[in-house]
Amino acid sequence: MSTRSALPPGSKLTLLQTYRYLRDPYDYLARMLAENGDPFTAHVVNGDVVITGSPAGVQQIFSADPDTFAPFGVAAARPLVGDFSLLLLSGERHRKERKLLMPAFHGERMRAYGETIRAAAHAAAATWSKGQPFTFQNSSQWISLEVIIRAVFGVADAARVEAVRQAILEFVAATAPSILFFPFLQREFFGRGPWARFSRAREKLGFLISAELAARRSRPDEVGDDILSRMLAARHDDGAGMSDVEIHDELLTLLFAGHETSGIALAWAIYWLHRDRDRLEKLLAELDAAGEHPEPEVLARLPYLEAVVHETLRLYPIAPDAPRTLARPFELGGYRLPAGVCVAAATALLHVRPDIYPEPHEFRPERFINKKYSPFEYTPFGGGHRRCLGAAFALYEMKVVLATLLRHYRLALAEPREVKPGRRNVVLGPATGVRVTFQGPRRSGDSPA
Repeated sequence: MSTRSALPPGSKLTLLQTYRYLRDPYDYLARMLAENGDPFTAHVVNGDVVITGSPAGVQQIFSADPDTFAPFGVAAARPLVGDFSLLLLSGERHRKERKLLMPAFHGERMRAYGETIRAAAHAAAATWSKGQPFTFQNSSQWISLEVIIRAVFGVADAARVEAVRQAILEFVAATAPSILFFPFLQREFFGRGPWARFSRAREKLGFLISAELAARRSRPDEVGDDILSRMLAARHDDGAGMSDVEIHDELLTLLFAGHETSGIALAWAIYWLHRDRDRLEKLLAELDAAGEHPEPEVLARLPYLEAVVHETLRLYPIAPDAPRTLARPFELGGYRLPAGVCVAAATALLHVRPDIYPEPHEFRPERFINKKYSPFEYTPFGGGHRRCLGAAFALYEMKVVLATLLRHYRLALAEPREVKPGRRNVVLGPATGVRVTFQGPRRSGDSPA
């Protein structure tokens, strides 16, 4: 096929395109694919984005020389995560920072977080009232935030945990998509408006992070198992450590990459499982067979539990696409694209291809038992040199939380209709938050209600 220099087809109604994407990216991407083929161009306020949902196109992006790309949407993301976030670094700076941070999320470090995760799940369940419906996503996000505060930030004192929790919640609540996607709204109106609210919340959280860093640096001999401790101890090849501002920005990145995203994924998992009694029973049987109090490491290796987690992340991937800006010309799907244009691997399109996933909109964890998918067919955490650094941590957390809650507590779905995705600040999740009813403790061998 000959290479074309023009951009692939796509609507040029920029504001409408941006609105449609923000409102429902899953539907938007599917409609654009149907109308224009693969690849297609989305003309949005952040620039022209050439999008592909084919394994071949995804492979072209994820296998390319990392220096082909620069971060996407820097102006939009900078207020959220700062100048020194791994998300906004590129080139040699990005490679060095990623190498420095990677050990905190793998191997022996994971085992240190298991009991913290399990304790957070039990603490959330202790607030449930038997027979009373509640929104599961509120609980799952409480768990996720508890894990971040204790396992990532390393805060243990109850009063400080609560202070950090409230500051994070205010920061998340103040992060309206409009002020990130439309930079012209990033201004205060005499101390009022969404940008003023966001700035105050960011400053409050930044103050608490700075105080925690100062306290840690005053006790250099006290090294904990939390990720902040690993950051403070990490050293580049030349012996230099991370500055306070670098650590501050990476903590904000981990907060936004892991807080709402983990809570949303857990809510979807509970929803899909409780719509499908047979698959829930299959998972409960696997959990019961693991014993009364299995180590978190044992839970993390259970094959059907892992398949449930993977299938959940396939159906409604938290990040519907993985965009990058071209630092130099690049060929994608038969088009020669100039520097400055953005490209994106559309996970939301890739994950529903019937040639890869038969009956793609059905919840079928077994597809991950029977087949291993390539990194260009299954991409819930992106791919290539910018694959999410916390992917292993997120999978581990999901497995331990799901196993803990399902093994010890009985829930029933309280949703009269099918639940669809809905906008939740920067990301999308179940529109209702997934309503469930707590039916009491569960004993080994009990069937779902």
